[in-house]
Formats: sequence, C-alpha cells, structure tokens
Amino acid sequence: MATTPIRQAESESESESQSQSQSESKSQRDGTGADADAAAGAGAAAQAAPAAHGGRSVLRDVAFLRLWSGTTASGLATWALPFVLGLAVLDHTIGAATLGLLLAARTAGFLVAVAVGGVLADRYSRRGVVLWAGLAAAAATPLLALGLGRSLPLMLAAAAVAGGGQGACRPAFQALTAEVVDEDRRQTANAAMTLSVRATSLTGPSLTALLAFVLDTWALLLGIGVLWLVAALVPGAGGAGAATTAEAAGTANGAVTGNGAVTGNGAVTGNGAVTGNGAVTGNRPSFFAEFAEGLREARRHPWFLAGLGALTVVISTGYSATGVALPLVSRDKYDTGVVLAAAMTAYTLGALGGAVVVARWRPRAQGWAALAGLGLYGFAPLSLLLPVHWVFVVAAYAVAGIGIELFNVPWFTATQREVAPDKLARVSSLDFMLSYGLAPAGLALIAPAIEHFGARPVLAVCAALCFAAPAVAALVPSARGFSREGAGRGTPRESAHA
Repeated sequence: MATTPIRQAESESESESQSQSQSESKSQRDGTGADADAAAGAGAAAQAAPAAHGGRSVLRDVAFLRLWSGTTASGLATWALPFVLGLAVLDHTIGAATLGLLLAARTAGFLVAVAVGGVLADRYSRRGVVLWAGLAAAAATPLLALGLGRSLPLMLAAAAVAGGGQGACRPAFQALTAEVVDEDRRQTANAAMTLSVRATSLTGPSLTALLAFVLDTWALLLGIGVLWLVAALVPGAGGAGAATTAEAAGTANGAVTGNGAVTGNGAVTGNGAVTGNGAVTGNRPSFFAEFAEGLREARRHPWFLAGLGALTVVISTGYSATGVALPLVSRDKYDTGVVLAAAMTAYTLGALGGAVVVARWRPRAQGWAALAGLGLYGFAPLSLLLPVHWVFVVAAYAVAGIGIELFNVPWFTATQREVAPDKLARVSSLDFMLSYGLAPAGLALIAPAIEHFGARPVLAVCAALCFAAPAVAALVPSARGFSREGAGRGTPRESAHA
C-alpha cells in the first residue's frame, strides 16, 4: 500500500447452510436493497469454499502461488524502475530534472489508472485487468528504453503508461486474492505477499547494482519489461467474477441484484444485469456512477474510513518527514551516511519480522492491534528529533517496520472480508489513491517546511500526528475488529491455524 515500502487458517469451515444464514442475517442488519443482499449471498458462497481445501496451507496452493509470483514480479518491476532510471542519471544518459519528470509522469499515470482499474476490475474479470495492465506496462518499458536520452516526450508517455499498468494492477490483485484464497487463509496469504515485497526491496538494490556491471541501462529496462510479462501471464484465473458472484447469489436467495429484479426462471434483468445464461443485458452505469458506488460502499464501513484516514496521515507526514529529514540528520547530526543505510535496512528487516508475526497472530481486538502497530511509526520521526545515540534511531526504524506490517496485513484481510465482493476493487482503489496520491504532496510540502521552520518543530508535529491519528481512528466503534459488527468477525474462531 502506499508509497512506503509497505503494504500485506484459523478455523474449521462452517457448513454452507450456516454461512448462508449468517450472511442473510448480516444483510438484514446492514441495510436494505440490492447491494446488501448480493454481498450476503456472495459472502455465504465464499465462506463455504474453505471446506474444499481440507485445511491445506495456502503456501501449497498452486493457484495462490501463481498469484503470488505475479504480484512479486509486479512489485519488483515497480521498485526497479526508479532505481534503474537513477543509474541512467549516474551515467549521464539523462539529467536529474528529467528523472523528476519521468517519476512524476509515472505517478500521474498510476493515479489515473488506479481509479479506472478499480471500476474495470469490478465490472469485468479481475484476471483480465491484470493481464492487460501488465502487458501495457511490459510494452511501455522498451519504449522508455528507446527514448532514453533521445526523446523526452516518448519517455514521458512510456513512463505514464508504465505507471498506469502498475495502478490498474493494484486493486485487481487485491480483489483477485479474495477470489483465489478463501477467507480463513487470507491473512496468511497477505502476509506472504508482503514478505515478497520486503525481500525484493532488501535484496533488489544489490542485485541491480551487480547487474549494472554487466548490463547497460537499456538492457535493465528490458528486464523490467520481462518482469511485467511475468506479472501479466503467470497468475491463473480467479473464481467467479465479482458481479457474477453477487448476482448469482442474489438469484439463489431471491434477492434483488444490481438495478434489476430476479424473475421466476432465475434470470436477472435491468441495467448492467446478468441473465440466466450469463449474458449481459441492458445499459451499464457510467464509469462515474460505478465509481460512486465504490465510494458509497466505503462509507458503509466506518472502520475503513477511519483506518484509511489514519494511514494517509502517517504516510503523508511521518514517512514524508523522515524521508526528507533522515538523510539530513544522518549527515549533519551523526556525520556519516551509515545511519541512513542502517535505518532503512532496519525498517525493511522489521517489516519482514512483522509480516512473519502477523501471518499467524490473531489478537481478539485485531483492528485496535493493527492501529497500534500503525502508530509505532511515530517513533521514527521522534528518534530523529531527540538527542540520542544513532543506535536508537536504527531501533526506532525497526520498530516502525514491524508496526507497519502489523497494520497492513490485517487491513488488507479485513477489506477483502468485509467489503461487498462486487465492489472490492473499487474500494481498494480508494486506499491506493489516497496513500500513493498524497505521499508526493507530503514530500513536496515537508521539504520547504523543514527549510523554513527547521527540522525539530516539523519532526515534532509529524511524530505527534503519527501517534494521534491511529488513536483517533481507534475511537470509531467498528475499528475494534475492523468489522461493521465490531470485534466479532475480526477475532479468530477457536481452531488451529492453517
């Protein structure tokens, strides 16, 4: 999630009839209309699915391993592009100003595509969105290499398309995880996803630096294109599409789905609805109408809005402040660049440890525990503010890394569990839009603030916000378990881990 290097089976299966009953009951409590009924029916089907796996670990599931390989390849390609472009600056192929423009174009492409991708992934096949987004990014990287040092417009267009491929993939991958992995194993699956991200961010720089001795920048960019091909082609198909699943569930229990009504023969009619044979009839809502549906779904979950607000504050203030201040403090206060390298390495190692812990840890108040983990990031700017030995700075970054994964993995898992399946990609896109979108703004504002007011007051404010924002989010009643039912669905049921 987010611009930080962040963001990812506890029970025996309940019977299908019990899951159906619970889902219908939740639908009646949560509200009226088609959306609640559709979510209930789809939730029942999803909860019934684990029985087919017989308690098998998600790490032995071929479908998940294919998805994990694709997301790992996309994450590595996403991380590698700015690093390789930085090498192009070092060998004077492009200038620093051009690098800034290329990264800005990639960010712009990401922000546009993450919104569009969320709608498309809910409207069509999530697997199809991953395929075409990955192919677009794969095609853009050779064009970027072709224009390197020759054509700025071509480089900017290619960088924007590459960012667009990344943006469209993100919500689709999140929703596809919910299709491929049953609910009881998703926390383990999300932890495995984030472990791969951390591992590549830890080993990637040294690997790329070694490759740079034998390959030029053009060849390295082509390698990034190959990674995008892996991301596009390796993941397998998920379960039933989001809309189809919800509509089929509504047909089974007689609920109204979409804007249409269920007829006697099980066909669904109305705008954008699905008939009995799966054909789409009528006119689909506009892109903006479907995006607005995602916003309405997000508003149905107060814990999601509160958690996203806290995450956005932490990233746009705490992470941005330390991103600017850490190099300055390392140079001016400790007179060495070792502190910078050690702190960032400790952050990544801490995140790896946090992902391992949260893969199996199921606190009863999981939402509160996750928000407490997010608040641990406040120790990073605090350590830069206080007159402490540099060892404490490194330790603070390790704690921040642990905390961010204690938040990320339950956050992704709760979103996949609680949000209506046919709106999951759109809600996930809001997460990435705010976290990715506001982080550059934070970086742009923090630097002049430090220059004008000095590092100490800026770091003090940022540390206070990092501690306060998760605490305020925890006051929302449903934040206790990251569930509209309070802690109920966010707590583990009594059984063994997968």
